[in-house]
Amino acid sequence: MSTVNVPRAQKRQWSPQKRRNFLWGLFFTSPAIIGLLLFTAYPLIMSFYYSFTSYSMFGPYKFIGLTNYTDLFADDNWWSSLYNTVYIIIFSVPLGIIVALSLALLLNIKTRGIAIYRTIFYLPSIVPIVASAVVFGYVFNPQYGILNNILNLFGITGPGWLSSPDWSKPALILLSLWGVGNLMIILLAGLQDVPRDLQDAAQVDGATAWNRFRHVTLPFLSPHLFFALVTGLIAGFQYFAPAFVLTNGNGDPAGSTLIAALYLYQNAFRYFKVGYANAMGWVLFIIILLCTAITFRVVAKRVYYGGA
Repeated sequence: MSTVNVPRAQKRQWSPQKRRNFLWGLFFTSPAIIGLLLFTAYPLIMSFYYSFTSYSMFGPYKFIGLTNYTDLFADDNWWSSLYNTVYIIIFSVPLGIIVALSLALLLNIKTRGIAIYRTIFYLPSIVPIVASAVVFGYVFNPQYGILNNILNLFGITGPGWLSSPDWSKPALILLSLWGVGNLMIILLAGLQDVPRDLQDAAQVDGATAWNRFRHVTLPFLSPHLFFALVTGLIAGFQYFAPAFVLTNGNGDPAGSTLIAALYLYQNAFRYFKVGYANAMGWVLFIIILLCTAITFRVVAKRVYYGGA
């Protein structure tokens, strides 16, 4: 039986038309490519290089190897800032998901004027975070803030909030719930994708509202919840603006709101230890990468993708 030797695939030559299309495509995308290289790739590369130097934005600098990283692991303020960051993440991410899901369930009910209600609950998420933080600075004021005044109506003496080391982080967590509108919209879209026939079949079989939610709604909503968890973790480690605005960048009181991103900012733009701040940024990046990988490893296998 004779065999036919199939020649190796020849390298295909581009036709003049394909080459022309490629060049035109490259021309029209060149602004985005140049911007990516200039404003993303180059800063990342230089940040990694500066993390091994004594760069301070003033005068000459020198290569110092791993000194910044070893100093970082011996820095008590760094460990304190990581603790504050993790504390906020542990409470704000689950609470944010719960509040957003609760609002999405309420706003998924068919009733008159539901579009108006959805708009009202979404509006806070489009308010600039700096403006929201300034407003909440007054809300959390222990003397004349509206929050403590409401508590006084029920005979409860309100805490010092941002003036108390014990209540400053809970105040930041409460503030983070103000912007759950974006996540609420995502979960609301997920709720509307849950097959109605499955809900009806479960109801006919005698399933309670809780069982329908647990065994029908949640599985179909799990990709959206997983997305919320991952993005919440990443955003939590980058949490910065509210803590900066509410404490004037100091992390007060007694360092209780000194989070990782704020401490990085202080080292870069207050103490001008830019090399040290870059090392901090790369360590923070590795922490985020590890946390995200662990989340995918542990949680992703439990996500239901509609039979896919």
